[in-house]
Amino acid sequence: MRSLAPGIKLITSFSRDSWYRFFILILTFVFYTTYHLSRKPISIIKSQLHRNCSDVIHPADLNITDNDTWCDWAPFDQNNYQNLFGVLDNCFLVAYAIGMFFSGMFGERLPLRYYLSSGMILSGLFTVLFGLGFYWQIHSLWYYCLVQALNGLVQTTGWPAVVACVGNWFGKGKRGFIMGIWNSHTSVGNILGSLIAGVYVSSAWGLSFIVPGIIIASAGVICFLFLVEKPEDVNCTLPQHHESVEQEPLLRNSSSNEEIFSTNTSTAVEPVEDHTEAISFCAALRIPGVVEFSLCLLFAKLVSYTFLYWLPLYIANVANFDPKKAGDLSTLFDVGGIVGGILAGLISDYSGGRATTCCAMLIIAAPMLFLFNKIGQNGLPTTIGMLLWCGALVNGPYALITTAVSADLGTHECLRGNSRALSTVTAIIDGTGSIGMQGIMLKYIYYTLMVSSIRF
Repeated sequence: MRSLAPGIKLITSFSRDSWYRFFILILTFVFYTTYHLSRKPISIIKSQLHRNCSDVIHPADLNITDNDTWCDWAPFDQNNYQNLFGVLDNCFLVAYAIGMFFSGMFGERLPLRYYLSSGMILSGLFTVLFGLGFYWQIHSLWYYCLVQALNGLVQTTGWPAVVACVGNWFGKGKRGFIMGIWNSHTSVGNILGSLIAGVYVSSAWGLSFIVPGIIIASAGVICFLFLVEKPEDVNCTLPQHHESVEQEPLLRNSSSNEEIFSTNTSTAVEPVEDHTEAISFCAALRIPGVVEFSLCLLFAKLVSYTFLYWLPLYIANVANFDPKKAGDLSTLFDVGGIVGGILAGLISDYSGGRATTCCAMLIIAAPMLFLFNKIGQNGLPTTIGMLLWCGALVNGPYALITTAVSADLGTHECLRGNSRALSTVTAIIDGTGSIGMQGIMLKYIYYTLMVSSIRF
């Protein structure tokens, strides 16, 4: 008998369940990558909406006498343009934070495939509408604010849905490590969004939104065609968190008060799932750990997004680097975050302590941030090293809480087999964290960083 080719041996070594799980992991990775891909253009085109017109070559037939803002896009051609950009950011962030608390409850009560695909298509629509303002010559701030607010609302469909879907497919055994790798979609989406928006920002900034909008809408169609919400939908083996609950000797049927004794874990699922209902908001808050991890994420996400928005400016002022070099160096914080997320998931899997892992990394992160402020500007190698360390220690716990911890709490043993709490729990945790991203807090941190840069 001839031996099989090495490639075929590799393919056949994976079971049908493994292929489905890998497929769902890749699919949800791509889906949330497109969410971040469609959010990024607004930060890229700000420099195009208000520019230094003295450095721009103007058309010969244009009279620019006494017009220093001829190249700017109204209404962002005024001296208060920075406040207007802040209004745009706040419209998205406030809508996102508020909508997140309701999104999880909708996600529990609607099929994830329909909910996620419709959210992606609507996100694409509102992203495209922002870009069409360039071609329709719209100069009303209210139009852009409305589009941003609506986009913020529909963007909340993404995170609870993808985490719930991945949580349905993967048990607790290696969930932290798997989700640590999977969570890199955030950085990948930001990078791709920046590259795509950068291609069109100087020539026709409207395409910086239209192209990402088409991409996420197309991904929504793929989601509708291919997403499988749960393993039992395609007769795959249930993950570990179901089995641990199903092996309990006593299951109670809520409709008939009939006690059901079962030792067959493969058939104990159906009676439970038939009578479980979506969990309420208050009931989700009573799950042990939800409030604690939500408050922890509020501060962790605040620090993470502070670096996201203001790190390039901080590096440029403190380390005396030019803007391009500062921007390139700031990406190392995200690189460290990817490594930190994987490391945090791996450690928590082997130790069994999600909270302990988060606590230890955040405690180490605090002095590291002060150390970065003190010695981060002492040469390029020091700056690179400190950015990688700070990124790993800050984003590691952030990634762990929003992925593995949320999935663990959504399948907590107190729910007795009801996995329909995944979306609500994820939304509560991420929604609480999103409160820390609001404009008032960011502005306060911005001025704090500016003062710090002047002092040091």
